[in-house]
Amino acid sequence: MKTITILLSSLIAFTLFMTGCVDNTPQAKKEVAKPVVSEESLGLRKTGLYGEATTTSSKTEYTHTAPGESVKFKRAFQDAPPMISHTVEGMLPIKIDSNQCLSCHMPKMARLVNATAIPKSHFTNFRPSTHMIDGQIVKSGRVIENTSTANLGNVSIVRQGELVGARFNCTQCHAPQSQGNLAVENKFEADYTHKDGAKRSTWSGIKLMEGIDTSKAGN
Repeated sequence: MKTITILLSSLIAFTLFMTGCVDNTPQAKKEVAKPVVSEESLGLRKTGLYGEATTTSSKTEYTHTAPGESVKFKRAFQDAPPMISHTVEGMLPIKIDSNQCLSCHMPKMARLVNATAIPKSHFTNFRPSTHMIDGQIVKSGRVIENTSTANLGNVSIVRQGELVGARFNCTQCHAPQSQGNLAVENKFEADYTHKDGAKRSTWSGIKLMEGIDTSKAGN
């Protein structure tokens, strides 16, 4: 019985001690209160999450500057596809037999009108003709054991005098730029590996065959 009485006394004393240590003043309660996070602050649009009635997207503002009068954009990174700096109104959609981009960007014309010339890579066919004949793989008229090799020896590199069909759709890689406000600020800074990297590609000439064993490649 004495033991139980001592334990109860100790428990009451400890409870009174802990109660005295708690700060119940209004100032203390104010500091403990947690800030309320609204649903509007959670997303990039800063609107409610359960409806679209008050949601208005930023207006897309493409340039209206005519071709030949616009200022070229810097490339996003070394050898990045250049972005379209002029209006494309009336030029789209691009079709295999109707491509107005070629009227200014073919190399000979580009030099005359100060346009970005289509690079040599777009006049090079990397898509070889591959077939199975009598159980053998025939690529570009040559029997091979495997389409993939460590030295890329079976890559086809065929230069053509005209734009390769795989490159006809310019807007697959090149696009006009909207002048609207960014939801998230872009702080990326390109580190060009070539002195003219901001305005031209280095992927031409010998660069096309970099890392490829051309002694075994189709030509």
